[in-house]
Amino acid sequence: MKVVVIGGSGLIGSNVVRRLRRDGHDVVAASTSTGVDLMTGDGLAKALEGAHVVVDVANAPSFEDEAVMSFFQTAGRNLLAAEHAAGVEHHLALSVVGTERLQQSGYFRAKAAQETLVKASPVPYTLLRATQFFEFVGGIIEASAQRGEVRLSPALIQPVAADDVCAVLADLAVGMPLNDMTELAGPDRFPLDELARKFLAAHKDPRTVIADVHARYFGAELDDRTLVAGGGHRIGPTRFHTWLSRSVAKD
Repeated sequence: MKVVVIGGSGLIGSNVVRRLRRDGHDVVAASTSTGVDLMTGDGLAKALEGAHVVVDVANAPSFEDEAVMSFFQTAGRNLLAAEHAAGVEHHLALSVVGTERLQQSGYFRAKAAQETLVKASPVPYTLLRATQFFEFVGGIIEASAQRGEVRLSPALIQPVAADDVCAVLADLAVGMPLNDMTELAGPDRFPLDELARKFLAAHKDPRTVIADVHARYFGAELDDRTLVAGGGHRIGPTRFHTWLSRSVAKD
């Protein structure tokens, strides 16, 4: 089976590429570095020749509101049109749990627009919504840090290991399209401020974490439903404390 992974050189894409190649599939890792430009469409037709499945894990180069919306709308239209022309049988896209509950954020408005394009396309599809990756916890902390303090909401979060996300993507890629959405989350739920304390303590970072119910998460206020998966979701096997101890050991 020929699978094209859009964003194939990134954290998620490169892992999915390795998994699919290991299983014997013909995999193209498509990205700007390999001559595929989603914004102009350059290189798409050639990359998609003979492709059965496209896995879209590309992310916007800028999270500024107008730029991120432009990226996901333009890239989505170009990619889906090229897939239709090439006879692609399955479009698998990665999105984010809670997208519809985070519409105060320009990034998540753009992700919602991307999902709408996928659903409206004639190409059969699967949408995998995942919760935030363990690997992004440090970035969430830095985005909320100021003058030696980190101010975060105590709302629940259910993070997942990026490797577990990749395993599910590789599995879905070789299955039948669902023409629906499915969700993936980690095995544990934590208050976001508590998760940050665990992360900072493991890294011997002395900064203080302050729980603030009005603290914004990339522009949006949170409640205990916003960042957790709904009923019937898939659960990644890796626990946060296991990932954290391994991560610290690598430093």
